[in-house]
Amino acid sequence: MKELIALFVRLGFTAFGGPAAHIGMMEDEVVKRRRWMSRQRFLDLVGATNLIPGPNSTEMALHVGFDRAGWRGMLASGAAFILPAALTTGALGWLYVEYGSLPRAAPFLEGIQAAVLAIILTAVWRLGRKAAKSWRLLLIGAAAASSVLYGWNPIAVLFGGGILGAVWLRATAPRGDSAERALLLPLAPIVSTPTLAAAAATPAASPVALTTLGLLFLKIGAVLYGSGYVLIAFLQKSVVEHHGWLTESELLDVVALGQLTPGPVLATATVIGYMTAGLPGAVVATVAIFLPSFVFVSILNPLIPRLRKSAWLSAFLDAVNVAAVGLMAAVLIELGRGTLADWRPRLILALALIAILRFRVATPWVVLGAALLGALGRYIAV
Repeated sequence: MKELIALFVRLGFTAFGGPAAHIGMMEDEVVKRRRWMSRQRFLDLVGATNLIPGPNSTEMALHVGFDRAGWRGMLASGAAFILPAALTTGALGWLYVEYGSLPRAAPFLEGIQAAVLAIILTAVWRLGRKAAKSWRLLLIGAAAASSVLYGWNPIAVLFGGGILGAVWLRATAPRGDSAERALLLPLAPIVSTPTLAAAAATPAASPVALTTLGLLFLKIGAVLYGSGYVLIAFLQKSVVEHHGWLTESELLDVVALGQLTPGPVLATATVIGYMTAGLPGAVVATVAIFLPSFVFVSILNPLIPRLRKSAWLSAFLDAVNVAAVGLMAAVLIELGRGTLADWRPRLILALALIAILRFRVATPWVVLGAALLGALGRYIAV
């Protein structure tokens, strides 16, 4: 338990860059360094995490804790990963409310963004080699990445890739094993969700009541799929348009605060809770948005080995796993377009890759070193 808590506290304070980078750090620590689980088990958890709502990296932390120490491990790893982000984001939110401006951290962030690309690239390479076990799976992953880059909905791509991939893999599998017809029924109650509009349809209340605030973020945590950009759409619809708790400008500032801090981006709920209902609001919003993830993981984690025993569901998991890696590759390409425009981030990216792949430097140290190089780069003439 001490090792579990220490690991996720450290990741909570150093995991910059969004879910794909967080998962890359966890893969490095949990699979490669500590060997707490096989890469196949880690891939199964990544694929399963993409099937349920909520923040992917937080749910991966919960899965790792559950695997290591059951319910106590899940609660410990989740709290250890979430609290650093909530505390640092909340502190910046307090400064923003008090002084009305953001700390100047752009030079450090430029270096961090390049290191994040290196972490994601390493994770895509490592997980991709394990997930693409055949040319069919490789094609599914490439199709998933291409579809997202062409603007398709990532959730539709993930589920479509999983279902179509399972049918294709089973249709071309050697005859002789039993062809179960269970298909995806065990997942149906887990993955079915209300629409985004339903999530935003909380009755307006003024002044802001803790129950209203808590129910809103509980709904968001229960139906939120995709990246932090999807979270922004939820917040725009509910917090700005429906309730009018924040202006559009304030929402953009809150999102920027989330980018300045490590850990799960859903910790922006902490700032919104503080801005609308003070310290109690920060606590309620934070607990409410993360609570559904604990419930979903506790239901899904014990089912994964059983899913592997079914030929159809095993094929479905294989297809989802490689599609999830494809989504990470698409994120890598999209982020790289804007981040690598200058020679400085390209150099930091190359150095980060050398540090990770050649010298096996732990990813938190890579992130911190890249932040210092980013700040130093501002003083180097072109």
